[in-house]
Amino acid sequence: MPNVTLSKKQREEILSALKARFEQNKNRHKGLDWAQLQTKLEANAEKMRSLHEMERTGGEPDVVGHDKKTGEYIFYDCSAESPKGRRSLCYDRAALDARKEAKPRDNAMDVAAAMGIELLTEEQYRELQKLGNFDAKTSSWVKTPSNIRKLGGALFCDRRFDTVFVYHNGAESYYAARGFRGSLRV
Repeated sequence: MPNVTLSKKQREEILSALKARFEQNKNRHKGLDWAQLQTKLEANAEKMRSLHEMERTGGEPDVVGHDKKTGEYIFYDCSAESPKGRRSLCYDRAALDARKEAKPRDNAMDVAAAMGIELLTEEQYRELQKLGNFDAKTSSWVKTPSNIRKLGGALFCDRRFDTVFVYHNGAESYYAARGFRGSLRV
């Protein structure tokens, strides 16, 4: 991710959005204290930049856990649908390079790396779905195991019929209703 420092106004805006979301969705992070989290955020400009990018692209990041071993807070994109600013992307650079025509503008893995975040794994995606109903109209690429990717495939998930489904597609495919959700440890 480019070393871009947020302005004071941008830092205040992202902290305000995160705090409001934190207070509105206490079920996602029971027992966690905003003041401790804010202190940690303010001490890490790079992670603030990543959270700003998650917010800017429509991810609505929120805290979904706290790793007691490392002391890190775990953020996931919690927007109701796959983030609008991260849709119509194929899975990775190899898939993008393999397309001969009608190429998407970019790929999920590179966009995530540029933002300083990771794609959710299938397990993380299922954890997120325990906190609410996400991707009822859209779908999200998830981190694909290398054995599947080597064969040209990639995985995506969504929620239909009150059930979380995992599917496969060619990694070079892209759709207006498919994006990706990210995670970040702070």
